[in-house]
Amino acid sequence: MEYIVLDPTTGPHTAHTNDRIARFLEDHLDRFGDRKEDILKCLAYVFDERRGGFVVIAVEGDAILGAVVVNETGMGGYIPENILVYIAVDRKQRGRGLGKGLMMAAMEKATGAIALHVEPDNPAKKLYEALGFTNKYLEMRLHR
Repeated sequence: MEYIVLDPTTGPHTAHTNDRIARFLEDHLDRFGDRKEDILKCLAYVFDERRGGFVVIAVEGDAILGAVVVNETGMGGYIPENILVYIAVDRKQRGRGLGKGLMMAAMEKATGAIALHVEPDNPAKKLYEALGFTNKYLEMRLHR
């Protein structure tokens, strides 16, 4: 297994395209996920030179085993410089440390602070806390 980092300087991967990564995330985010169309927007943000971010995928051969997508906010100093938007591990690979490996790779690649949103009952919450993430705020949203 290897980790591949994709960002605006590398561009999307020839074999592991945005469409393929989006399908993987849609399939493996379970009830915490979004539609493929929305995931593709997030990936387009990563590769837009005016915005940015990165994707880390864990692959074995041609198979994607896990993926994490981080968008740069461009707001360093008053809002974290990065927001982890998506992370998923193939259902058959869960419990083997792959999520932690993806998180470690993302933390190493990111410059500055990283924010993420996690639902209170998401099992990944324990991993984030073990890696040093804290819950400083209660998030509130107004949907229109």
